[in-house]
Parts: sequence; C-alpha cells; structure tokens
Amino acid sequence: MGSEAIGAIGLGLLLVLMILRVPVALTMLIVGVVGFAQIISWDAAVAQLKTVPVEVLSNYSFSAVPMFILMGVLAAHSGMAGKLFDSTRIICGGWKGGLAIAAVGSCGIFSAISGSSLATASTMTRVALPEMERYGYNRGLATGALAAGGTLGIMIPPSIALLIYAILTEQSVGDMFMAGLIPGLLGLVMYSLTITVVMYLRPSLAVAGEPTAWKEKLLSLTGLVPFFGVFLVMILGIYFGAFTPTEGASVGAFATLLYALSKGMRGAQLWHSVQETLALSAVVFFMLVGAETLGYFISVSRISFSITDLLYGMDLTPIVVVLCILALYFVLGMFMDSIAMLVITVPVVYPIIQAMGIDPVWFGILTVLTVELGLMTPPVGMNVFVIKAMAPHVGLGEIFKGVTPFVVSDLLRLTLLILFPVLSTFFLL
Repeated sequence: MGSEAIGAIGLGLLLVLMILRVPVALTMLIVGVVGFAQIISWDAAVAQLKTVPVEVLSNYSFSAVPMFILMGVLAAHSGMAGKLFDSTRIICGGWKGGLAIAAVGSCGIFSAISGSSLATASTMTRVALPEMERYGYNRGLATGALAAGGTLGIMIPPSIALLIYAILTEQSVGDMFMAGLIPGLLGLVMYSLTITVVMYLRPSLAVAGEPTAWKEKLLSLTGLVPFFGVFLVMILGIYFGAFTPTEGASVGAFATLLYALSKGMRGAQLWHSVQETLALSAVVFFMLVGAETLGYFISVSRISFSITDLLYGMDLTPIVVVLCILALYFVLGMFMDSIAMLVITVPVVYPIIQAMGIDPVWFGILTVLTVELGLMTPPVGMNVFVIKAMAPHVGLGEIFKGVTPFVVSDLLRLTLLILFPVLSTFFLL
C-alpha cells in the first residue's frame, strides 16, 4: 500500500475516532503513531513518543500559552471583569440595546487580556447575563450577544489561536498579532451594529437602559484603565520591538498579577488561579503534542502534496482554493473545538497554501475567523455550550436563534477580509 493511501486511511480513521468521542489529543496521537509506524517503522514511531513531547514542552515560543491563560484567569478572579462591564454599561447607558452592546464591548476588551474565547464567554456571562435579564432583555438576544462577543477572544491579540497558527506555520507571532488587530476590532464594531439593526427591526427584544450623564460616563472610563494598560504595554512593546511576543505574555501576566494583588487576591485565590491555569494549559499542550505527532505522519505520507497536485491538475485559481479550504473549515467548525481544528488541519492545508503562493498571514486570519464562526454554529458551537452551562435555564434553541444575526455579521466580515486583504496586512506594510 502506498504512503498516500495510508495517509488517506489515517485521516479517515481520525474522523471516525472523533465521532466516537475519543479525546481529540489522544486521537491525533494514536493516528500519528500508528500511521508513522506503517510507513516508516514501529521503532521510529516509538522513538517519536520519546522526542515529540520533549520538543513541544521545551519549545520556548509555547511558553506564551500558559502566560496568556494566566492573564485571563487572574482578570476573571480579581474583579477586573465586573468593573469592566460596569464601565461599559454606564457608557452605553440610555441606548436602545445598550446592555447588549456593553456586553459585546466588554467581551472584546476582556479578550484582549484572556486570549481565549471560551474564557471570555464564561466570564462575561457570569457578569453580564443577570444584569440583562434584570432589565427584561430577550434571553435569546442576551445570550446570543455573549456567545458572539466571546468569539472575539480568538482574533483580538493576544490570541492563543493566532499564536498556535504562527508556531505551526513558522510565521512571526508578532506579525500574526498585528494582522489580527483590525479584523478583531472590525468584529467588535460590526457586532455592535448588528445589535443596533436587530433593535430597529425588533424593538420589543430589549428596553433602553437607564440614561447616564456625560460626567458619569467619563468617570466610568477608570474601569477600562487596567485592561488598556496591560493591552497597550504588550502590543506596543511587541510592535516596537521592546520585547518578543513570548516576553510580552510574561509582562502582561506580571502586570495582571500586580493588579490582582492590589485588589486583595491572596493565598487560596491565587493558588486556585494557578491550578486553573495549569489545568487549561495541560489540555492545550496535550493537543499540541498530538498535533506534532500527526504532523510527522502527514509529512511522510505526502498526502498534502498529493492534494496539491490534484488541485493543480484541476487548474483552480488560488482564491478558489482558499474558498474551498474555508468552506471545509466552516463545516468542521460545526463539530470540533477551534484549537483542535487548527492543530489537526493546518499541517494538512499549509503546504497547499505555500505551493499556491498565498500569503500565509492573510490566510491565517481568514482561517481563524472561520474557526471563530464555528464557535457559534450548531450542532457543537463551543461558546453556545459554555453559555448554556453558565445559564442552564436558557434553552440551546434560544441561544442559537439569538446568535444567528451575529453569524451573518461574521460572514460579511469574512467577505470583506477576502475582498480587501489590506485589512489584515495594514500594519505589516
């Protein structure tokens, strides 16, 4: 049997194991080791089990992952998230649908610290949903806005998804972060406009919040200072070369720790934050080990090159190839976790992108945005399930219905990024 056939069987087995609910990391590890053994040898495959974990866990660039996670955990447990929502709620006071816009804005700002969509969605749901329910907001609109706002964490830098894509494709992490800035902020603006349009079409879904004076709005800006302070230190430091993205993650984590200490976090609370960070980091690193092993198997099977030759034979233009890959991501996103989808698919599709001469940074932004869409779409929609866990009294159908306008908004944003690549590459020109 040829190596390409073994590669195709391996990818098929990968899908079967995931359908059978085998953990994604373990699935990638099993397929990678067994497939590599079939093409090379069992001795070489066993040797990989010794070397790959060491390679991944000793990779200096990956040390940014637990730092970003720690930032989000500390921000959630130190009260930063609560003060953030209070500030945005006051700023949007008196607006029709203002609390929903405040929730989306809070998610966007919080994601600039946490780097994780799931952490953003769960934290802001705890803070914002009770307030929106108190004011009689439609539950579908309220939870839909939170599910959509949570997805901003995957794009607005620092983003764990952009970091992993950069490392898997050997791109500059700083370039990926800079490229994600405009698309991420564009998402924040478009989500707010989406709420405004929904309010215009269905004014009964929400009421105007309590109006607030301009003086009160200006004073409330103090609640945003910790977030913008940490965010600007990291982003400007990376952009001007004061430190690397990995060092920037450490700087951000240390600044967030100082804030948490200043707000009285001590002993048990800090230890709980560290435990939560370790647990989440272990999940990510296990998937990275599995992805690295799977990547070696895909490489020796040469299935990526076979797919590339097939596409060349079909005489498809690069943009059509990109659209086909994004369509695949959109479908996979309905069934898979975003990080898992990236680490599984990038080793397969990236050689195709390289062969077609497509800008890998631009493609990375399109990929992450499409993955972001998968966080909101049925049947899996990880952000939707996170919010359902936080608000068990709200039905899944209500949440998916409420998130539909935001899915349309993201499709429009994806179209804009495809038509105008400069939106992704502006800071890299």
